[in-house]
Amino acid sequence: MKELERMTVEIVVPDLPESVADATVATWHKQPGDTVYRDEVLVDIETDKVVLEVPSPEDGILESIIELEGSTVLSKQLLAKLKVGISPEKLTKETVISEDATSEERPVPDEDHDAFTPAVRRLLLEHSLNPAEINASGVGGRLTREDILSFLKTKEQKTGSALEEKESLRAPLRGEKRVPMTRLRKRVAERLLEAKNSTAMLTTFNEVNMKPIMTLREKYQTSFEARHGIRLGFMSFYVKAVVEALKRYPEINASIDGDDIVYHNFFDVSMAISTPRGLVTPVLRDADTLSLAEIEKGIKAFAEKGRNGKLTVEDLTGGNFTITNGGVFGSLMSTPIINPPQAAILGMHKIQERPMVVDGQIGILPMMYLALSYDHRLVDGRESVGFLVTIKEFLEDPTRLLLDV
Repeated sequence: MKELERMTVEIVVPDLPESVADATVATWHKQPGDTVYRDEVLVDIETDKVVLEVPSPEDGILESIIELEGSTVLSKQLLAKLKVGISPEKLTKETVISEDATSEERPVPDEDHDAFTPAVRRLLLEHSLNPAEINASGVGGRLTREDILSFLKTKEQKTGSALEEKESLRAPLRGEKRVPMTRLRKRVAERLLEAKNSTAMLTTFNEVNMKPIMTLREKYQTSFEARHGIRLGFMSFYVKAVVEALKRYPEINASIDGDDIVYHNFFDVSMAISTPRGLVTPVLRDADTLSLAEIEKGIKAFAEKGRNGKLTVEDLTGGNFTITNGGVFGSLMSTPIINPPQAAILGMHKIQERPMVVDGQIGILPMMYLALSYDHRLVDGRESVGFLVTIKEFLEDPTRLLLDV
């Protein structure tokens, strides 16, 4: 047993960022008795901002899980134990039983289990299965873990079908489903309430004719994509217009710290992105130095990382101003909520053709509403309206961005 103890490695919570006090065990990808390989993800740890993957440091077998899914953990806290340097075939039956020392005893089938892997033995014990009833597909007719899982799935489907048929004979019942909020959703809720309760938030609106930009995109889309390897979207124009407007209205690029106003001489723009876990706001650093192609590539990279859960704390930290585009979901108008400690947030919306009067003539134009929510403690009406009008002018005449006029 001392030899086995020397071969045990502790799996611990990685170092959490300074701004994150604790984390939650989100998903275990392996169970006790499973074979794991070096760098294979064992468990996901969810923080207020990102999901951290904890990989296996060595090849081996997961001996035991200390913290179950849903547990709150701290940096360097013990999560599990891993047996390293031994193959499944060499793990003795005594070791497997010792892993279950705290669990309830289950009936053991009469068959000799020494030829089975630990994972197979564990499943047979847990579900009180007879190996003779399961079709074996392994090398030499050996029973595999996948065989048992397939058997259990088929058995569950048959049971489910019988229950559904039985329930169909009864009158339909109203029900509900209760699930705990994720840490990210909790944090989003806290931030939204904080913004509503701690800022004097107002929203001002305007509308912009998108035809000039749409014509520009249509004219140069093919050559732009051929040169830069990415499509020319609307967001890069929005970011460019916002940066130029922030230069003209520094109050909106500022924040309140106690009784002080902090003016920022850099332009880090947060981009609101919807992910499977919720809304996040990764930051485009020094957006004033980026070209249209670099902005498009940065936004695409954030979107991919958000879908795959790969955004880091560094990606989400900071930001002086936020852009959110509800138009991608069909929103025609909204009042976005400020992302503290920022002073304002710009909401873009769906581009929709509407009848408009231009030079005394009625025409059909692709119009979009703009919404600027701002903290009235820091930004007055003159600055907020002027900021929004400046963005409108840049978008309706993109050449102004090149001429800086």
